[in-house]
Amino acid sequence: MVGPALLFPGQGSQSVGMGRALAERYPKARAVFEDADRILGFSLSTLCFEGPIEELTRTENTQPALLVTSLAAYRVLEERGVRPAAAAGHSAGEYAAHVAAGSLPFDEGLRLIRLRGEAMARAGTDRPGTMAAVLGLSAEQIDEVLRTVNAPHDLAAANYNAPGQVVLSGTPEAVARGSEEAKKAGAKKVVPLPVSGAFHSPLMEGAARRLGEGIDKAPVGRAAFPVYANVTAGPVMEPDAIRRTLREQLLKPVRWEQTMRAMVEQGIRRYIEVGNGRVLRGLLRGVDKEAQVFGTDDPDALEAAVQGLAEAAAR
Repeated sequence: MVGPALLFPGQGSQSVGMGRALAERYPKARAVFEDADRILGFSLSTLCFEGPIEELTRTENTQPALLVTSLAAYRVLEERGVRPAAAAGHSAGEYAAHVAAGSLPFDEGLRLIRLRGEAMARAGTDRPGTMAAVLGLSAEQIDEVLRTVNAPHDLAAANYNAPGQVVLSGTPEAVARGSEEAKKAGAKKVVPLPVSGAFHSPLMEGAARRLGEGIDKAPVGRAAFPVYANVTAGPVMEPDAIRRTLREQLLKPVRWEQTMRAMVEQGIRRYIEVGNGRVLRGLLRGVDKEAQVFGTDDPDALEAAVQGLAEAAAR
């Protein structure tokens, strides 16, 4: 039987209180938060558990908070005998996937994701941008919208999240033009997103350079299981491929729908959203309504995941 795939959430899944119940219940989870506080030199755990939300949602804080909460949940799953067949992480979540797979040591993964958040926040100030979710158009229709606007340095498709859900990213003017073209093409809805920059677009070039220097210096090893890369929607395990796909990630779209389809085609039918929130479970349902999907946002959900996987293995 093919084991479960781990899905690690990215920005948008944060909330005050994230990870607190896990840390209170499980020593393994608590140790991850304690290690993170020591490595970063400030109490990330307090920010996760108590907020304030204004500080937690700052990009440079959100990204490490998500990684640490996800790893806290994963260490408990690991202790309970869960053995993944593969993993994927949505944008920032890809770093958590590599820490779980052992291709990045926890301390290095945490430093890199903090650097990533800082670099993205700075890029958002240096080259202001925005994002908008387009609902109801196919990937091909989005490509036509981009061709019509014809501003490749100012507008890009940032996320192919699920069938009929694509996010545009770029300068405010270009995103406004893209939004209008999407409506003309028949989009059901265009939703502006409350973000601090044009992520996964050419406006992130400065951030990508700074992050790339950090990735080049980081000790990257071979992954213990395949991690599906955002930029290719295919599995990577070797250090050179991991470095390359992480370096490219900030400037290229998150091919999440394509990643989920690739996993389904490999026969993976059980998935665990590892960390805070329910976003990735919803996106997976758009690709495979029959998949078994578990969460880990609190101890009850985590215990249900462990039990559900044990029952599936016993059949």
